[in-house]
Amino acid sequence: MGSATREALANAVSALAELGAKADLATAEDLFAAGRVVADSAQLRAVVSDPSADPQGKAALVARVFAQLSPSAVSLLATVAAQRWSRQKDLLSAIEELGIRSIALSAPAGTDVEGELFTFGGAVTSNAELELALRSKLADPAQKAALVDRLLAGKASPQTEAIVRQLVLQPRGRTIREALRESARIVADQSGHSIATVTSARALPAAQLEQLQTVLSAKYGTRLKINEIVDATVIGGVRVQVGDDVIDGSIARRINDLRLQLVG
Repeated sequence: MGSATREALANAVSALAELGAKADLATAEDLFAAGRVVADSAQLRAVVSDPSADPQGKAALVARVFAQLSPSAVSLLATVAAQRWSRQKDLLSAIEELGIRSIALSAPAGTDVEGELFTFGGAVTSNAELELALRSKLADPAQKAALVDRLLAGKASPQTEAIVRQLVLQPRGRTIREALRESARIVADQSGHSIATVTSARALPAAQLEQLQTVLSAKYGTRLKINEIVDATVIGGVRVQVGDDVIDGSIARRINDLRLQLVG
């Protein structure tokens, strides 16, 4: 992420915080829809992301184009347009992130959006046919969104449904696994904690997961939430990822390291 984008995103997130309760699920849905419009219009995207264009002029243009959307969404889109972005795709990513953060901010108490995203991700990972259906570039995005609606109906909150629907409607070159993982990270960050993804050959006992959560939270100096993944290819041991940090104590990793040493 370029320095311009980091500053721009920070400004956009601050604008979201200022909206407070005005940012809700409807705001998120409007932001997602606007992001898809911007993505589909090369001309609009070029103008809004042009670093040499007048910031206020860009903000006014976006406000006119999306005047039919909720005031909170228009306000955030205008803020995004007024920023300087390192790349066009950073602007699209920011619009989506603001939508996801709006959902995290407004989700009713007790709604575990992260957990539901993890659960859906696990279902996708364990079903090759489902993963292919959701990632296929040949499939109609609307059909993929309809599939998501059928799969999550009655099993997940409207907030989670809105996020997953957005991910399949506008994948932006990401696999569904990557998109779900990044969305969960954003939700966690907005909620004031981070995620530790723990991968093992079989489900770990609850007591062991709790101990691991305590140790990792102390190590990183922040509240961590565990995302457990069961993957038979790990063979044994545990692989832990927190952000870009990876602690790989799996037998599969050790075997691979030994193989590389023998080859070398």
